[in-house]
Amino acid sequence: MHTKAQIKQLIQDAVAEKITAGCSLLLIQNGCELLYCEDGYADLEHQLPIRRNTIYRLYSMTKPVTAAAAMLLMERGMLDLCSPVSDFLPGFAAQKVWTNGRLTTPKRPVLVKDLLNMTSGLVYSGTDTPSGIASARLFEDISARLDSDSPLTTLEVANALGQIPLSYEPGTWWQYGSSADVLGAVIETVSGVSFGKFLKKEFFEPLEMSDTGFWVPSEKQPRLARVYSRRENGTLLRYTGCNLGIRNDMSRPNPFESGGAGLVSTIDDYAHFAQMLLNGGTYRDRRILSPRTVSYFTQGKLETVSQQGFSEWLGLPGHTYSNFLRVLLEPGQALTLGSMGEYGWDGWLGCYFCNCPADNLTILMMMQKTDSGTETFTRKLRNLIFAGLN
Repeated sequence: MHTKAQIKQLIQDAVAEKITAGCSLLLIQNGCELLYCEDGYADLEHQLPIRRNTIYRLYSMTKPVTAAAAMLLMERGMLDLCSPVSDFLPGFAAQKVWTNGRLTTPKRPVLVKDLLNMTSGLVYSGTDTPSGIASARLFEDISARLDSDSPLTTLEVANALGQIPLSYEPGTWWQYGSSADVLGAVIETVSGVSFGKFLKKEFFEPLEMSDTGFWVPSEKQPRLARVYSRRENGTLLRYTGCNLGIRNDMSRPNPFESGGAGLVSTIDDYAHFAQMLLNGGTYRDRRILSPRTVSYFTQGKLETVSQQGFSEWLGLPGHTYSNFLRVLLEPGQALTLGSMGEYGWDGWLGCYFCNCPADNLTILMMMQKTDSGTETFTRKLRNLIFAGLN
C-alpha cells in the first residue's frame, strides 16, 4: 500500500476505534504541500465533520509561539535573556524555594532563560509537592473568576506565580510548568502592549494567521472543534471543563492570555508559523525573525543536570529541550523514526508540531482529546511519514 494511503487509513482507523473524534494532518516538504487529509468529527453530537478550517485549542503548542515572541524582543535589543524575571514582575522580587523541606532564599534569581528552558523551578498543578499544590489552587482561582467582575489578568497571574515558592533552585533541574505563562507577562511588560496585541501585530498579521488568537468570536464559533475524553470502556465523552484557566468554549476574551496554553488556531495558520521558522525567519518574502535568531531558537540544548530532569519526566530519549521546544539530537535513541535536529512540541489535546530541517519538512496534526500530547497514534503516524520520505 502506498504510504499516503497507509497514513489516511491509520487516521480512519483511529476515528473508527474512537482513539479520537476527528483529526487533520498536514505535511509540507520543500515548501509544497505533500499531503493533507482529515477524518472524523469536530462535533460528534451534531455529526459535524472535521474541515480544513476547523479551529483547535492549541494548549501547549502555544508555547513555541510565546518563545518566538521572546526571540523577537531579544533580537531587537529589548530583552536580555540573562535578566532576572523580577526586573519585569515584582511578584518575583522576594522569591523563595523549597530546600530539604524548608523555605530558603534561592542562590540566584529566576532568569528569563530559565523560563524558556523550563529550569525555573515553577511547576504546574498535579505534582504532589507544596509548589504543585499551590499552583493548582491558583489555576482553580483563575478558572473560578473567569466570568466574575474581577478576572485575573496576565500580569496578575504571573505575579501570583512568582509568590509561590519554587520547587527547586533555578537552573538546577528541568520540570514542566507555568514558565511560559510568566514569559507572556514579561513580553507584555517589555513591549508595553498586551501579550495578545503583541502577537497579533508581530506574528499573526504578517503571517496571515487570521484564525489564531486567545478567543473565538461568534461568527467563527461553528468552526471550533469540541473536546472529548476517552473513557476506560473505549467511548468518547464530551469534555466541557476549564483546564489551566482556559475557558473551554473560547467565546470571549480572557484577561489572562496564557503564554503556555491559551491560543486557538487552524492547521493552515500554524503551518504559516512553522514554515516561517523552517525558512529561516521569512514568510512570503516578509522577514519575521533573523536567520541567526531562528538558529538560536531551534538548536538549543539543556545542561547536563537539567537534561536528567527532562529525561526522567518525558518519554523522549534522544531529545533535549530548549526555548519551549523538544530537539532531536540522537535519532537512534528515539522511540520513532526521525531526523537529526528536528524540533517542535505538542499540546494537551493532541495537537502536534514538528519541523525537520534535514528533510525540509513540516508535520502538523490536530485533534481535541484530553490527556493526549504525543501518544501511540501520533508515533505511528510519524513512523509512516518518515519511512515514506525519499
